[in-house]
Amino acid sequence: MPLDVVTGAFGYIGRYIARRLLAQGRRLKTLTGHPQRPNPFGDAVEVASFSFHRPGELERHLEGCDTLYNTYWIRFAHGGIDFERAVSNSRTLVRAARRAGVRKFVHISITNPSEDSPLPYFRGKAQVERCIGESGLSYSIIRPTVVFGAEDILINNIAWLLRRLPLFAIPGSGDYRLQPVFVEDLAAIAVEAGQQPHSETLDAVGPEIHCFEGLVRLLAKTVGSRALILHVPPQAALLAAKVVGLMVGDVILTADEVRGLMANLLVSAHPPRGRKPLTQWLAENADRVGASYSSEIARHYR
Repeated sequence: MPLDVVTGAFGYIGRYIARRLLAQGRRLKTLTGHPQRPNPFGDAVEVASFSFHRPGELERHLEGCDTLYNTYWIRFAHGGIDFERAVSNSRTLVRAARRAGVRKFVHISITNPSEDSPLPYFRGKAQVERCIGESGLSYSIIRPTVVFGAEDILINNIAWLLRRLPLFAIPGSGDYRLQPVFVEDLAAIAVEAGQQPHSETLDAVGPEIHCFEGLVRLLAKTVGSRALILHVPPQAALLAAKVVGLMVGDVILTADEVRGLMANLLVSAHPPRGRKPLTQWLAENADRVGASYSSEIARHYR
């Protein structure tokens, strides 16, 4: 039975990819930065450490791997890991995959990456994409936008704030757009790509495009929020996010994320591959979205 490896199967996107692969009867291993955490898959998923600082060990973890599904990245610099380090770790993983003889490398990237971007998130993603393209591996690069679903970060936490606060601050005009993709659709796109022999780069976006203000108002209506929604300068919105972040022990929003949103980097010019509309998912999950807070730091650093 073929062995697949998913980086971060205890995380968010990786967990959905892992579930889909297990449902297909694949043997599965995960590489994780938290091998000591409880394994939600039990004996069905073997666990190994990333071992970026020991490339030979990382290569051994990948021996016999048919398809590697890579979700490794960081949302912001924290805990001694910045974007430069994340790029370096990703290059180490690509080299280990090549030496281990991995058949196919499926990489979760981001829409509109550019090595000329002033934003380290998008610039770093582009650098990793180039490394994969030059590796000699057969690859599929999947470029999602904002990912939604149970316990997602952005959309869930906006709803959480709307449920609890009397005010919600929109940075700037709020007319910038985003094209959310359902996490189950993203996992399906990634797994299907893993079965293809050829190399490709695909945008993975949903069927609906929302302006940010429209998204906030949709979420407010969904959760029955009475919060006053107002427009403020981006710096004021970031200050408010920092205050709330201190209260919940997390980083709610970064300046680079605001710049990326306002630059319309989270939409695609390509036809949507995701099928589930955000509006439909919200209608089906109105009681669930925003019911609890999803912490980036707790998920990835604690």
